[in-house]
Amino acid sequence: MHGSTTRPGTWSELLGREYFGTAAVLAGGVALYATNVYLTASLLPTAVEEIGGHAYYAWTATVFLLASVVSSTTVARILAVRGPRGAYLLGLGAFAAGTLVCALAPSMETLLAGRAVQGLGGGLLAGLGYAVLNSALPERLWSRGAALVSAMWGVGTFAGPAVGGVFAQFHAWRWAFGALLVCTLAVATAVPFTLPVHARGSRAAGRIPLGSPALLTAATLAVSVAAVVTGGASTIALLAVASAAVVAFVAVDRRSLHGILPAATFTTARLRWVYLTIAGLAVVSTAETFVPLFGQRLAGLAPLAAGFLGATLAVGWTLGEMPSASASAPRTVRRIVVSAPVLVGLGLALMAAAVRDEAGPAAVAAWVTGLVVAGAGIGIAWPHLAVAAMNAVPDPRESGKASAAINTVQLIANAFGAALAGVLVNAGQPSGVRSARLLLCGFAAVAVLGMLAARRAVPARGERIRSAPADATAAEPERI
Repeated sequence: MHGSTTRPGTWSELLGREYFGTAAVLAGGVALYATNVYLTASLLPTAVEEIGGHAYYAWTATVFLLASVVSSTTVARILAVRGPRGAYLLGLGAFAAGTLVCALAPSMETLLAGRAVQGLGGGLLAGLGYAVLNSALPERLWSRGAALVSAMWGVGTFAGPAVGGVFAQFHAWRWAFGALLVCTLAVATAVPFTLPVHARGSRAAGRIPLGSPALLTAATLAVSVAAVVTGGASTIALLAVASAAVVAFVAVDRRSLHGILPAATFTTARLRWVYLTIAGLAVVSTAETFVPLFGQRLAGLAPLAAGFLGATLAVGWTLGEMPSASASAPRTVRRIVVSAPVLVGLGLALMAAAVRDEAGPAAVAAWVTGLVVAGAGIGIAWPHLAVAAMNAVPDPRESGKASAAINTVQLIANAFGAALAGVLVNAGQPSGVRSARLLLCGFAAVAVLGMLAARRAVPARGERIRSAPADATAAEPERI
């Protein structure tokens, strides 16, 4: 077991000979997931021209998200049964199989089936990126490892539209999935040489729960449909159903012996605030979904330029978290996490102030600045929140489950954020300016309110959080 250490880790150590392979696999799994999200979105218009299925267009994202949520809830159990190597090979295998089905799909129905299988593998990969991190890397490298894994969303935001756009331009959308398949197989080839067969301290796995994932699936399905239906009453009803399903999930998971969330979520105040802060930032990050639309309608940008405008939030996220991950002093970390929601709110408010019809270069430059600032606010806090989740549990053996749950919380928050964004944008119609301002100002308010959770997510001055003992390998032979 990697124990606590007073020596801070460095980027050169993480990317050096000893840990480079491990870091590459952890980051590669999340990069595949993120790239696939944006690549598929850029390919779909071309794909449906060939295979049809316009009526099911929105469901290509819905089935992928639903499957991802389901598989993300099983990460801790699969990791305990199969170990890091087996779990990654299972996730990569499912992702590769789904990608192959998408590449060969003769109809939209087949493509949807492939997307579902992709989602099962992708949700597992995204969760494993955090769950394996705390046992595969020493604690001094946790924040940098979390930053690297999270930064892959920024990579996917650019790589997905760029690669997908090139292949779509030449009407070769199937080959784009083929290229993704090759990358998946490349990561799988590295797994046996970089990850251990058994997790350090992995313990016997309990059964995979059924009630909790079913309720999460119901909540995700409800908000996914709410994001695409028309009519305020229907949207509100679906959001109410989703909220009720989340409340029921918390009640069921709290009583379960083998819940999705670690037991400390309900007994240790700090962990629940960590998850709430993560959820708040994840909700706000979904504002980028509508930025390309605003770019085209309000600034007259070409689709490709508008797509990259939407990616600027992810760029800020990456630029913010890389230097922030180097911070280790408790007082500094606390200031970073508490100030992050305010920075996000200011960035979105800056863009909202510059929104106007027929926006010129100066206005678009202000949009870019605001999105980068908002993204940086998310990025500076994210690695420290991931480490806080790992450290917040009293039982070191539950640290793996606590880190795996980060991805589940993020996926659910993304689904709710997408639905809320759709509601705000629809409320502003038919005015594009009003829609943009409602979305940006509404999410800015959500971000600032997130500061209340952030203040409780990290230790106050002089307060210490749990740290794994140096002899944890001998004392706790079973940890995931």
